[in-house]
Amino acid sequence: MTSTERSIAAAEAHSAHNYHPLPVVVATAEGAWMTDVEGRRYLDMLAGYSALNFGHGNRRLLDAAKAQLERVTLTSRAFHHDRFAEFCTRLAELCGMELVLPMNTGAEAVETAVKTARKWGYDIKGVPDGRAKIIVADNNFHGRTTTIVSFSTDPEARAGFGPFTPGFESVPYGDLAAMAAALDDTTVAVLLEPIQGEAGVLVPPPGYLAGVRELTRSRNVLFIADEIQSGLGRTGRTFACEHEGVVPDMYVLGKALGGGVVPVSAVVSSREVLGVFAPGEHGSTFGGNPLACAVALEVLAMLRTGELQQQAGELGEHLHSELGLLVGGGAVDAVRGRGLWAGVDINPSRGTGRDVSEQLMERGVLVKDTHGATIRLAPPLVISKEDLDWGLAQLRGVLEA
Repeated sequence: MTSTERSIAAAEAHSAHNYHPLPVVVATAEGAWMTDVEGRRYLDMLAGYSALNFGHGNRRLLDAAKAQLERVTLTSRAFHHDRFAEFCTRLAELCGMELVLPMNTGAEAVETAVKTARKWGYDIKGVPDGRAKIIVADNNFHGRTTTIVSFSTDPEARAGFGPFTPGFESVPYGDLAAMAAALDDTTVAVLLEPIQGEAGVLVPPPGYLAGVRELTRSRNVLFIADEIQSGLGRTGRTFACEHEGVVPDMYVLGKALGGGVVPVSAVVSSREVLGVFAPGEHGSTFGGNPLACAVALEVLAMLRTGELQQQAGELGEHLHSELGLLVGGGAVDAVRGRGLWAGVDINPSRGTGRDVSEQLMERGVLVKDTHGATIRLAPPLVISKEDLDWGLAQLRGVLEA
């Protein structure tokens, strides 16, 4: 057996199934490149589902983490620590908001947003207790907790996990008329991904997000933008909502906020909205811990310059221009996305998304499939144009083989 085969066999022997990983075992990584246990290098074109926007082993992030490791890593929220106030201040400034509620994982932040919206609905809007409704979109992906899969429309995410949490209504993504029809006096929030990542990097029709913003404002409903994957530079702007000039009532953030070093997530909103919590009504032992704050502060410092957003926008235009040339040749049915983020629909005659992902792996490029026919491309924002072009050349080679 090879080192790869031994590692995978050992993992299979003692780990429960969740993901279906490609058969590669990564040992080291730097920038946009990873090296496996056999010493073979791979171009990372997934970036940890956008958690690694700043690349592997980013020196600024590692230095921030190492410095904090020598000081204090955890106090719990039972006590204050000296990195917390600055983290909340800087993140609120980046978002143009007032308050921050830090968590750890993206799903934890979505759960926090749901609780916040319901409590705001009861305490501020005056919805009768127990009747708060949140509107979501078909094909959404907001996480995998029991509450979150309760409003998923993906049978694979739901089957076998009921009974489900009530209080959610799903409407077609991109359909403003359906959204308007679903809103009523008990609606407390609309929860949307500005671009649906897991669904295949689906970009809504022009004007959709602005239309949702107007509907929610006119009906006194919170607009919650789940920017866990789309935010923090991925699309060429700090937030994907910015492409339509939209500012939601609440941002849900995660993944890249921790720089691929530690899990960091947060809900960011106004004082009126996040101010509904009293001490003891919500919490997280590790949420906003000193190590997480130290790393996230460096992430925020890099984003404040706007350089990475600009690079993602410029390289993103190049990426989509090159991918567009593949459509119509028989192997690719469609390409979608924005910035350094793309969904590529593979024609069934060429195989499944998994087939193409495995063939790319053999050529030294790592991507991941979704929903059978689609592969997703989301390289680190720090990738060079030369490396991006090399990765695209491998994709063309696979599709033309």
